[in-house]
Amino acid sequence: MDLMAHSSTFLLPTISGDHRPSLTYVLVLLNQRLPRTAQLRLCADGGANRVYDEMPLLFPHEDALDVRHRYKPDVIKGDMDSIRTEVLDFYTSLGTKVVDESHDQDTTDLHKCISYIRDFTPNLDKSNLCILVAGALGGRFDHEAGNINVLYRFSTMRIILISDDCLIYLLPRTHYHEIYIQSSVEGPNCGLIPIGMPSASTTTTGLQWDLTNMEMTFGGLISTSNIVKGEKVTVQSSSDLLWTISIKKT
Repeated sequence: MDLMAHSSTFLLPTISGDHRPSLTYVLVLLNQRLPRTAQLRLCADGGANRVYDEMPLLFPHEDALDVRHRYKPDVIKGDMDSIRTEVLDFYTSLGTKVVDESHDQDTTDLHKCISYIRDFTPNLDKSNLCILVAGALGGRFDHEAGNINVLYRFSTMRIILISDDCLIYLLPRTHYHEIYIQSSVEGPNCGLIPIGMPSASTTTTGLQWDLTNMEMTFGGLISTSNIVKGEKVTVQSSSDLLWTISIKKT
C-alpha cells in the first residue's frame, strides 16, 4: 500500500527552507467569513464579496482600494446568484476571469471550482497539488454536507476544508497515511469519521485513544473527540475516512 503524507505547514506564519512542502497550493474562497501564498486563487461566486469586503479589514492602516487591487482573485466561478454587481464589475475591470455556470444547478459552487482546477488549468502543476478551501465550514449544515461530499467526488485530489476552528480532509482507503502535526497551530482535538460507508477495520497510532483493527460506523463507534499525543499520527483503514483536527486561535 502506498504511503500518503500530510502536514498543515500552510497554517504556519512562515515556513523554513528545510520544512517547505513541495506542494502547489490553490486557494478557493466560498461565501462564508474568511478564516496564505497560492499559485491560483479562485472565488466561488459570493466568495468574491468576502474578499472585497474583508481583505481591507486585515490592513486597517492601508488604503482599501490598494488592498483590493493587491489581493484580487484570479478566477470567479459559480452560478453568480450571490456576487454583488459592483464587486463583479470591480474584479472584471482588474482582469479577473469570470466563469458563469448559472445553467448548472446540479453541482455546488465548490464542485464547479474543483472541476475548473482539474480540467482548465494546464499551466498548474497537478502532480503535487493541494487545494485549500476557506469558508467551507460553518453556516448551514446542508452547505457543509455538500462541501464534504466534494471531498468524496474528487477523492484522488488533495483538498482541505478550513474554518476558524478546524480543518477537514479525506484519507483515501487506497493509502497508508502519515499525518505530521504542526502543534503550534493545530490540535490537540481531532477525529476520524467514516462518512459514506462503515469502516470494517481501522488502525491508528499517535492518538490518545488509538484504534486497533476497530470497526467504525454511524450508529456505533466513531472516533470523535480524540486527542493527538505527539508529532505524527498514522492511519490505515478499509474505507475512506474524514480526518479533522482543531486549529489553535492566534
